[in-house]
Amino acid sequence: GKPTTWCRGVTPNSVKHPRLGQPGIGCREAGNSAILKDALPRNLARPWNQSTMLQTRTVSEDLNTQETNEWLEALDQIIDEVGHDRARFLLNRLADRAYMLGVSSPVKLSTPYVNTIPVEDESAYPGDREIEDRVTALIRWNALAMVQRANKYDDGIGGHISTFSSLATISEVAFNHFFRGSFGEEAGDFVYYQGHASPGVYARAFLEGRLSEEHLKNFRHELRDHPGLSSYPHPWLMPGFWSFPTVSMGLGPINSIYQARFMRYLENRNLIPTTDRKIYAFVGDGESDEPETLGSITLASREKLDNLIWVVNCNLQRLDGPVRGNGHIIQELEGIFRGAGWNVLKVLWGEPWDRLLMKDKSGLLLKRMEECVDGEYQKFKAKGGAYVRKEFFGKYPELTELVADMTDEQIAALPRGGHDSSKVYNAFKRAHETKGMPTVILAKTVKGYGLGTAGEGRNVAHNTKKLKDPELLYVRDRFRLPLTDEQVQNIEFLRPAADSAEMKYMHARRQALGGYLPSRQPKPITIKAPSLETFSDLLAGTPKPMMSTGSFVAILRTLLKDPELGKYIVPIVPDEARTFGMEGLFRQVSIYASQGQLYTPVDSEDFNFYKESRSGQILEEGITEAGSMASFTAAGTSYATYGVPMIPFFIYYSMFGFQRIGDLIWAFADSRGKGFLMGGTSGRTTLNGEGLQHQDGHSPVMASTVPTCVVYDPAYGYELAIVIQDGIRRMYENGEDIFYYVCVYNEMYSQPAMPDRPGIREGVLRGIYKYREATNGPAVAQLFGSGPILNEALKAQEILTDKYGVATDVWSVTSYQQLRREALEVERWNRLHPAEASRRSVIEQVLDGVEGPIVAATDYMKIVPDQLALWIGNRLVTLGTDGFGRSENRGELRKFFEVNSESIVCATLSRLARDGKFDSAAAAQSFHDLGVPTEGTDPAKR
Repeated sequence: GKPTTWCRGVTPNSVKHPRLGQPGIGCREAGNSAILKDALPRNLARPWNQSTMLQTRTVSEDLNTQETNEWLEALDQIIDEVGHDRARFLLNRLADRAYMLGVSSPVKLSTPYVNTIPVEDESAYPGDREIEDRVTALIRWNALAMVQRANKYDDGIGGHISTFSSLATISEVAFNHFFRGSFGEEAGDFVYYQGHASPGVYARAFLEGRLSEEHLKNFRHELRDHPGLSSYPHPWLMPGFWSFPTVSMGLGPINSIYQARFMRYLENRNLIPTTDRKIYAFVGDGESDEPETLGSITLASREKLDNLIWVVNCNLQRLDGPVRGNGHIIQELEGIFRGAGWNVLKVLWGEPWDRLLMKDKSGLLLKRMEECVDGEYQKFKAKGGAYVRKEFFGKYPELTELVADMTDEQIAALPRGGHDSSKVYNAFKRAHETKGMPTVILAKTVKGYGLGTAGEGRNVAHNTKKLKDPELLYVRDRFRLPLTDEQVQNIEFLRPAADSAEMKYMHARRQALGGYLPSRQPKPITIKAPSLETFSDLLAGTPKPMMSTGSFVAILRTLLKDPELGKYIVPIVPDEARTFGMEGLFRQVSIYASQGQLYTPVDSEDFNFYKESRSGQILEEGITEAGSMASFTAAGTSYATYGVPMIPFFIYYSMFGFQRIGDLIWAFADSRGKGFLMGGTSGRTTLNGEGLQHQDGHSPVMASTVPTCVVYDPAYGYELAIVIQDGIRRMYENGEDIFYYVCVYNEMYSQPAMPDRPGIREGVLRGIYKYREATNGPAVAQLFGSGPILNEALKAQEILTDKYGVATDVWSVTSYQQLRREALEVERWNRLHPAEASRRSVIEQVLDGVEGPIVAATDYMKIVPDQLALWIGNRLVTLGTDGFGRSENRGELRKFFEVNSESIVCATLSRLARDGKFDSAAAAQSFHDLGVPTEGTDPAKR
């Protein structure tokens, strides 16, 4: 039947094929024997045959080479005649049978160190590579010039050249053929750019006419007369350009995963139409060491997120040196991603390497590729062609002969895959065509590519900011840039005429792909906040004890029922819904599950059973605050990315919030995100029994450091309702780019009605209002309380009245942060306007005419009330929970931290005594009478 076929790298023998009765394939090493390439079937007619090379390397272990090659030939025939799917099926069946028979096989998660896509499976490049190369060269130069100029005229201003130098080809292939700007009226693809490559993105936008030369001249100079460009992707600083902040390592990758999942969430809930848009994340190979980078990759495969494409720029270097000097980062990442269920595409070698692999008859080239570690590959690019000839090819005589007809310059120019447009294009194309799983492209590049001795492949590459004139001239010559020596020395930018072939081509490609990227163009938000009366049950209060967390759940339930607003609410919880009393929402709106619910839950007969649905609304993320925050980010920025103003409520154990995921929260602020972070089980003393690791006394402090975060610590349900209703109004009606951190607690106590007097709502929102006046005459002291500690202040007021005859007022302080920020604004205005009448802050106005010392008790660190010390002066006495937590009940904890009612009483009497307004002996006796220790170590130090 079929013609005789030979496997390259071996000599034939007379073995008959068991089924076809035709000559088989022998396996003796053939050295440089000729290969009958034209006689090979399609699956063997490749520039190299990986299976043969592997066979050559393991031939000494083969006890029956004839049998081995019969199996290999059978596999080759199946692939040739039936295809890869059938071969894959049979291999899986064989593996299963072997396992059942007790035959273990080695787990291979990495493939040979060659390109994933065989040459014969590559598609022809669809673009004009000559024009694209010229455009890429222009962008390379402008990116370099931008950083060079910034540091020439402002030494030390910083910037990065080498990252984009390694990424330029990959970036341009994507911009010219894959990144879609829109899908009709819908947004296009989302791109998480490598932060250190931002100069390249700016340089392309300059060529497109979207940025001016003045913008480029003012790179990293944002406070000049002409607006400049931010160092990295920052939506807060460039709200019409960037969408995703990515330079904090690891945040771009994890956010891209949850963004892809959130896109499916919106599609499955019919809030946006289903499209073929993709989410790209450009990741550095060194960035993979950040836990956030790889920590959630199984979610992407579990959810079958074929809308997600990662490109790992494997230039083998991190900031200080090799990523894996003694190993192979690409092989390591391949194993990780393949094991996690991703489609992995390796782009390692450019087209000239294909010819060398085809010429190699021994399999030694692949062997040499695999035995060289990354530290050697880095040095090969830094040392030049003669060094590569000697140290790489020179190890084996056969490889020396392989490149004997090549000059040192040709050897030095052998490209890595990430610098070959065709190889990159085919990887993107395969990624686009992949269904049912996410794809990662591992592209091998050179850090500082094209910079020569200034940094190409060198450890200093990441920190290269300035090049000397000869180095700039080298770049000019290497990329054939139309610059005179004088223009190079002056570091002039390049932009061809509008009617040039380069400009026409670039604009035509972007128009064909639906518009320009990056671009952030939020649609107007049209939703309205519900009226405060919507939460009438909470405003009316209830004598039945309730946690403020329960009040929050009641608010959430009401919002979800709202016919206009309900569909936009996104409850997010990291596996603590039952802790927060949210299980009732399972039945009401169900938990989002992309595949629906494929099982009958164990509690299916219960009223609040665990209900999952493809159209579910709750994002129950499992035990991952970082993943939950990434979902919060996707939802809180959806008004800008999708044009759909989702309102996320992320409730979590407060201790595992800001201190654990603060960087993600900061990036959320940079993204101009909106929504509510609900710090559940808040406070140092409200969480019975849990102890040091769980008791939170500092989240409001950390939250206050984020410029757009509004912090509230409400005590009662009506306060919480006021805060959330106004938050929706400010963020979604008024369009303010802010978000909220709200403390909610798990302590049960009666929820009073909203006081029926003017100014309560305004007081809650501005941060303070008088909750209860003294009943035994004019107050001689003021008690501040927040959250559950307000109840301790109220008890203290009663003790002071009944036992000591001291009249006090009790104030609910819902936000020290808001009071401080407003006071700082007033103080700044007064400082800048010395000739005008001074203004007065809210806290000064509220306390006008209020007598006596102020004792402020909080379930957090003393620094929370101390924020107002500048405006209250020496009147302020602060009680707080500085220090580590303890496993105890609330009473003992509050006694330990000196924030219980008795401690508040004693602090008040002590201060009055110091002020000469109370008998000092009686004040001292009160500590003994009320059981407040006066000796011992400060709890902050225990």
